[in-house]
Amino acid sequence: MTSTTPADRTVFRTCPLCEATCGLQIEIKDSAVKRIRGDQDDVFSKGFICPKGSTLKQLYEDPDRLRKPVVRRGFDDNGAPIFEEVEWDEAFAVVGEKFAAVKAEHGNEAIGVYLGNPNAHNLAWNTHARAFLQAIGSRSMFSASTVDQMPRHVASGYLYGNGMRMPVPDLDRTDLLVLLGTNPFVSNGSICTAPDSPGRIQAVRDRGGKVVVIDPSRTRTAEAADEHIAIRPGTDAVLLAAVVHRLIGTDQVSTGRVAALVDGMNELRDAVEPFSPEYAEVVTGIAAETIERLADDIATAPTAAVHGRIGTTTVEFGTLTTWLIDVIAILTGNLDEPGGAMFPRSAIERVRPEKQGRPYRTGRWLSRVNANPEIQGELPAADLPVEILEPGEGQLRMMFTVAGNPVLSCPDSEQMNEAFASLDAMVSIDIYLNETTRHADVVLPPASALEKSHFDIAFSNLSVRNVANYSAPVFGSEQPAEDDIIARLALLAMGMEGDATLVHDQLVNQLLSAEVGAPGSPVEGRNVEDLIAMVDGDTGSDRMLDAMLRTGPHGDAFGANPDGLSLQKLRDNPHGIDLGALELRLPDALQTPEKRIDLFAGPFLEELARLEARVVEWAGDGRLRLIGRRHLRSNNSWMHNVEVLVKGKARCTLQINPDDAAELGVVDGGKASVRSRVGEVTAEVEVTDIVMPGVVSLPHGWGHGQPGAQLEVAARHAGVNSNVLTDPLAIDPVSGTSVLNGIPVEVAPA
Repeated sequence: MTSTTPADRTVFRTCPLCEATCGLQIEIKDSAVKRIRGDQDDVFSKGFICPKGSTLKQLYEDPDRLRKPVVRRGFDDNGAPIFEEVEWDEAFAVVGEKFAAVKAEHGNEAIGVYLGNPNAHNLAWNTHARAFLQAIGSRSMFSASTVDQMPRHVASGYLYGNGMRMPVPDLDRTDLLVLLGTNPFVSNGSICTAPDSPGRIQAVRDRGGKVVVIDPSRTRTAEAADEHIAIRPGTDAVLLAAVVHRLIGTDQVSTGRVAALVDGMNELRDAVEPFSPEYAEVVTGIAAETIERLADDIATAPTAAVHGRIGTTTVEFGTLTTWLIDVIAILTGNLDEPGGAMFPRSAIERVRPEKQGRPYRTGRWLSRVNANPEIQGELPAADLPVEILEPGEGQLRMMFTVAGNPVLSCPDSEQMNEAFASLDAMVSIDIYLNETTRHADVVLPPASALEKSHFDIAFSNLSVRNVANYSAPVFGSEQPAEDDIIARLALLAMGMEGDATLVHDQLVNQLLSAEVGAPGSPVEGRNVEDLIAMVDGDTGSDRMLDAMLRTGPHGDAFGANPDGLSLQKLRDNPHGIDLGALELRLPDALQTPEKRIDLFAGPFLEELARLEARVVEWAGDGRLRLIGRRHLRSNNSWMHNVEVLVKGKARCTLQINPDDAAELGVVDGGKASVRSRVGEVTAEVEVTDIVMPGVVSLPHGWGHGQPGAQLEVAARHAGVNSNVLTDPLAIDPVSGTSVLNGIPVEVAPA
């Protein structure tokens, strides 16, 4: 913003910290943030705000937040890295030297990239990431997706032809909401963008509906539900297969409008035959009668939405579980129907009404050491350490990390730490020197959330209501715009010097050239140069956003539809624009070859057979199973440096059921060792019946205070790192997603 910006004012913007996308009202006095509260006039969140949203002030003012690039100049006597602040041109020069040296000696494939979770909330990375990755020219791309939601992408890819075509529960109209492995009262919702999830879920009950939570832990969401069904971790696929078995076996299949689009129904009957409710009872710990009643309730409810999240995706059969959730929606006529599972229509979605897709593919290349398949253009995060440490052709020698902390957030943290320490070169784009970026040669800090524009590109595709909301920067910044940082890195990766505008202009040109040549596009056949001249925006990512909005399904088509969306129209509506409730989208939204849903386009027959065989191995091993948990005042690993969010009672505790605690001799408030196949930690014990017998719970994202990290508050609330216990070889083979829930562990007094 310019120097003429008033020192005292009120501004509105969308919170970028989680998927809920809540509107904020920010009061500025003397050019500083005085107060942040919920925007009562926001068209989507209507004033709701969680404890994290108000801390954008603390994040902006955090003295540990980097304002200038730092370059590592060596190590002190204790082995901690020594960093020096430098100017941006010097930092980019060092990056260019590192690029050139590694590429000259090892080639492009020796360079890898890890993208952390906050990138999904970042406008610049949503518009510019592809240019950066293409410039690097390596297939060694990793991200937080394979320790999170990748099974959802893969299931969608096989069923609907596009990994980003993800159905969401129509919360505001459903009569029965079944939630598996998700705790939206604390997480604010996930793959289900819905501000005020607690209020929306309570509204289901208020209108006479029912809410069922299936989870090994009695979460806050479970406590607020009509029914909580405790399930043994990792067995959700068995439960859901039994629900399908019951629906088919009792002739309760009613596919409704989508029946004519679905192939594979006959194969489905045979595939789930082994998974009777009685069989599932032995595996899941849920009574057969309860499973039968659950299936009957889903079948007979006027509308029903079944939704699973990280507790169902970060398990060995995560993709199969996700597929089964959609199969149940199909069988009960709840796919693409109000109150069921529906497909949002983002304001920036491309308009291609007649386009048919190609078969969804994975495994276009394999990871070098473990031979795991590529999924959605990336490799499993669990493979990253061995790709760095294992010698041979293609060994990673240089890494880029972007808004990520894989040393804390990915499996086998000790090996991950060793791997990053061994690199020839490392560059990080991050606002902090954290447990991962402390290994970097150069850290390039982007501006804070209040200093850059915002539009939720990713989460507008996952929203329970179609909305559009743009946020201008609240403050100016001495740092380059983040898209300028990305653009300069892309040029350096190609061995070029130049202005970032070169990359911005090329991206806009590519986007609009594709639009004018695409059948059915709102600007089909127009002159691309004329359109480029009309594009608005102060930054490269804003210009891309304007072009996407104007050629989207609600856009102004560069004047052809004067009432449509543009960047300026969103500026003029700071509380957002409501585009309406979710609408029927099938078959148009399908991107499969024949615009049909083939239930077995993916390896799901094989996965059901593998599940049946795996159950035999699970039965009666008697080991405790470790699960994670979330907290409303936490966000993975990166918000623990905000005092107001971490103060109070310690949250990084090992929750254990009283029966198990008594048997093992561990006591509340004492210490316990937790050991898995790959590691061991010692944690404070919290004895509670919140977790079911046979289950222990430890939150992720902790383990701060490592030498060289500069997170003063987080170091005082260090906790223990649960990912010391996660096994890099334990993954869902279909999606490459790590098993972070249901980990076999042994617990003993420490």
